[in-house]
Amino acid sequence: MVQLSSNFLHVSFFLYLAATILFWVSITGRKFKNKEGIEKNRSGPIGYIVSILAVITSLAYFAIRWYAIGHAPVSNMFEYTTFLGICMALAFVIIYPIYRNNYLGLFTMPVVMLIIAYASMFPREVQPLIPALQSEWLTIHVITVAIGQGILAIGFAGGLLYLIRVIDFTKASNKVKGLEFILFTLLSFVAYILLVIGFSFAEYEAVFNYVDERGNEAVVEYNKPALIGPNEGQLITVNRFDPWISAPAIIRSDDLNTVIWSLLGGLLLYFVLRLIFRKPIGGAIQPLLKNVNPQSVDELSYRAIAIGFPIFTLGGLIFAMIWAQIAWTRFWGWDPKEVWALITFLFYAAYLHLRLSRGWHGEKSAWMCVIGFALIMFNLIFVNLVIAGLHSYAL
Repeated sequence: MVQLSSNFLHVSFFLYLAATILFWVSITGRKFKNKEGIEKNRSGPIGYIVSILAVITSLAYFAIRWYAIGHAPVSNMFEYTTFLGICMALAFVIIYPIYRNNYLGLFTMPVVMLIIAYASMFPREVQPLIPALQSEWLTIHVITVAIGQGILAIGFAGGLLYLIRVIDFTKASNKVKGLEFILFTLLSFVAYILLVIGFSFAEYEAVFNYVDERGNEAVVEYNKPALIGPNEGQLITVNRFDPWISAPAIIRSDDLNTVIWSLLGGLLLYFVLRLIFRKPIGGAIQPLLKNVNPQSVDELSYRAIAIGFPIFTLGGLIFAMIWAQIAWTRFWGWDPKEVWALITFLFYAAYLHLRLSRGWHGEKSAWMCVIGFALIMFNLIFVNLVIAGLHSYAL
């Protein structure tokens, strides 16, 4: 049954790819005149239908895996991140009929694919739940958070679309640098996937003895050359790369090492694309978006966040505190992940306040949409993987 669920996920991935291609053709392809002489391009509606099929097969993966393992498949990084990508796609298929914006599909589907591909780099084996996770509130809390974040991700896609459409890339500015940094971050995800595949193919492995945050001796395995070594680490595996520096005990050094490799790989990909395009990457994309209506995209982003924010608040704070009381006998403990969930909540609350009371529309609003989702991904990746805490089991 687990293998069957994986097959459905693989099918959905290629359907997301097909939808991306169809949305691309809807924007760049040839248009044909109907009987009334009006030019039409049917690739957009077909792309939307394919997106629906992709979501259906994704949900089939989720339901079958849930049935096979006996609990909601959201208890580790592979399962949760995959479900986040599914929620983003689900939010898209709900929002698309309202705006019928093919550009949003062109931006959303690749991000969904990137999230699912990123998730697939983590271990997919089914493991028994630790006691803290054996609660129905885990299912309620995590699924609600993922749905809220998936809807907020549509706000990110709309904000990114808006910024690439309106920013002047012919002049060097902080706006251009900021947007290029966001695109560099996306390329770092691509680099991570390529690095995992490459080092796995090479069967790279380096084992260290080290001292963990509790002062106990432990063993950690690296699947990439160790730029950052573990606390008081001693390399056991022969003929392997000695780390440049050691991380403090509170840092999960192997995951920090992976983050650094991903950033270096993203930097390499970014400069290769800059050499190919001979201009900022956003400037190379901008001509494709000449027919985008900035006001429509701005409104789309706002509505997505207005819907996603209360759902995220319900799951990320209220349901999370109920679960924390059951699992750890306290509603709040200033765990790193709890703190960043609160920061994310306050940021989106500030966005809605500034939008409604101060008139922050357009470019200011779009920047906040992009930065808000960056906070979500920082919490998911860096805080969850690198900083040791109560949520470090979710790997």
